Order: sequence, then structure tokens, then C-alpha cells
Amino acid sequence: MSINGKAYIVGAFEHPTRKADDKSVAQLHAEVALGAIEDAGLTKRDIDGYFCAGDAPGLGPLNIVDYMGLEGLRHFDSTDVGGSSYLAHVGHAAEAIALGKCSIALITLAGRPRAEAMATGTAPRSWGANVPDDPFEIPFGRTVANVYAMCAMRHMHEFGTTSEQLAWIKVAASHHAQHNPHAMLRKVVTVEEVVNSPLVADPLHRLDCCVISDGGGALIVARPEIAKSLKRPLVKVKGAGEAIKHQMGGEVDLTYSGARWSGPRAFEEAGVTPADIKYASIYDSFTITVLMQLEDLGFCAKGQGGKFVADGNLISGVGKLPFNTDGGGLCNNHPANRGGMTKVIEAVRQLRGEAHPAVQVKNCDLALAHGTGGLLGTRHGSATLVLERE
Repeated sequence: MSINGKAYIVGAFEHPTRKADDKSVAQLHAEVALGAIEDAGLTKRDIDGYFCAGDAPGLGPLNIVDYMGLEGLRHFDSTDVGGSSYLAHVGHAAEAIALGKCSIALITLAGRPRAEAMATGTAPRSWGANVPDDPFEIPFGRTVANVYAMCAMRHMHEFGTTSEQLAWIKVAASHHAQHNPHAMLRKVVTVEEVVNSPLVADPLHRLDCCVISDGGGALIVARPEIAKSLKRPLVKVKGAGEAIKHQMGGEVDLTYSGARWSGPRAFEEAGVTPADIKYASIYDSFTITVLMQLEDLGFCAKGQGGKFVADGNLISGVGKLPFNTDGGGLCNNHPANRGGMTKVIEAVRQLRGEAHPAVQVKNCDLALAHGTGGLLGTRHGSATLVLERE
């Protein structure tokens, strides 16, 4: 069964805070939920499906549904695949709606790593006791940043990709962030400034890395007849794909991501091709993340990502493929260290014509949102959405 046209995104909200010293994680979840519900023109009594991931405190939906006082809930999902969770949730919500399990689904993300002084990228990441990979990797100093750096170094070795080409991704994000009053980094930067910033993990520089922020976001997904009864622009879920890439029993190729599989699945279900996409929200934990995913999603050939992103090709109004027009994780925010939610929110803004006028893509009727969760160089989840303005 296809989910093409079976559900619509009717509400979207991004929390304006970037440092939440005075709020709990549960409160942030509640505030973004209220924002999305109000954006859709609904009430919390209308919600009968709830989706969250590991950023939700306690037992996830059990605690947050109780905290928010959601009644009448008849479906929930706590799938956690890191930053790609919230794109997967949109697809899962569309499936649940198509099957009649719920009619109006709420998806929330929230966190406060900045207020808790978390240093993203440099500390070892471990998900707790009995994780099967940790004894084989943590002793060798595996961190988030150096695992992504391995991918960048291998891509450079295989295809001649340069630090200057990677820097263009940050430059494009900064051109967009200057128009976002909430963005953490609004200063437009140059290629030279990126490559001259301090090395974090060779070949990645500080400006190749995403920001650390508090905040969150929420989405409302609803049945078509409900969506058409609301006074909001119609954003249809046309296709969704998901995949997991791991170490494949030692047959590791660091130059591609799970988008190689999730992207084609989403495009096939949507009945479109990468050439049809007017705007792309691409997960940008690091610049190399963007470059590899653009290749794997089919926007350019493998190994040609460096040339594709260079010379402003990702800048709205300048290049062929505008990306992350809110500034993305590289400049705007990366709430809870899980940037997938904001990728969907900005895609919805673009399709509604509600992005900042300076970055709004003309005649934007077809958008892609893609997320990665986990570690690009070891194991990660990939989730892709194709969305259409009706």
C-alpha cells in the first residue's frame, strides 16, 4: 500500500529559543506541541496519535502524553533512530492514518543540550550498557566528529573532494541564516574563513560542524479530508523511504550513506525524480553529511558532490538546488542534537510560501526533506520524505 496522498502535514512549529535555562525538556515538548496545534487551527482534544523519540524524557510517550494531558489517544510510536526519527515519524504517521489507526498525529522533538553544556562531536558517544559495538570502538577513541571526519577523508581520497568544496556548504547555509532572526550564527562567512577555522577532526574544521542548541519542534499530520477542512495551505506527503546502513560485517565503504536506499524508495512512491525537486532540506550535522547525501539521493553522481555544491549552487536565488533556507544545523539550530525535525519544518515553510522572502523559492511546489541519525561512518538510519504543495 502506498501512502502517496494518504496524509497531509497541517501544522508545524519551531521553538524560538536556542538556550533554555529556565525550561525543562518536558515543558519544551509541550510548548512546541501547542505551537503546532495552534498553527493547524486544532485543539489538543483533536489529537489521537502521538509520535516521539529518545529525546522525550522517561518512557517517552507514556510520560509526555501524561504531561501534556492528551486524552483520546489511540495510537503511539516511539521509534528512535536519532536525528532521522522525525522524518521516519511522518512516514509512520501517514501509514497509521492510511490504516485508520489514527486521524490526527502529533510529532514532537525537544532538548536542552546547550543549557546542559554538552559538547557535541568531541566526547565519546555511548548509548548505555550492553551496546554490542562499544567494546570494539570506544577503546580506539571513537567520537562523533572523528567518525564523520573519516568519511570526509575517504571521500577526498576516492574522489578528490576538497576542503574548499565542503566549505561552500557552510557558506550557503550562512547566506540563508542572515535572514533568520533566531539563527545562532547569522554572519555570512567565506570559503577562506571556513577552511582557516581551527581543525576539529582532520579534515573537518570548526565551521564544518553544526551548532549546539536547545529548543525543538513539532508537526501535525492529518487525514486528507481533515486537512482540506482547515484554513492552511495543503502540504501532501507523497513519498517516504527509510533505511539503515551499518558496517555490513566488515565490508565498509565510508563514501556513501543510507540515503542510497531511502531516497529511491521515497522518489518511487512519490512518482517523481530528483530533477523535479525545487527545494531540499538536507541533514547537516557536518558539511560532509550534506555532500554525501546529495550524491546518494541522486542530485548528482557519486564523487561529483564537491563540484555540485561549489560556487553557491545551494544558495536560494543563486544556485540550482536551494537547501536549508533557515540556516540549518550549521547556522540556525540543532535542537537536542537531532536536526531532522527542523528539516521537515523548513520544507513545510517553503511549500506554504512562508519562508523568509529573501530565501523563499519561487513556485516551490515539490520539496524533499532528508535526515540521518546515528554515526555516518559506522551505523546510522536514513529517512527521506517527498512533500508537495497541493
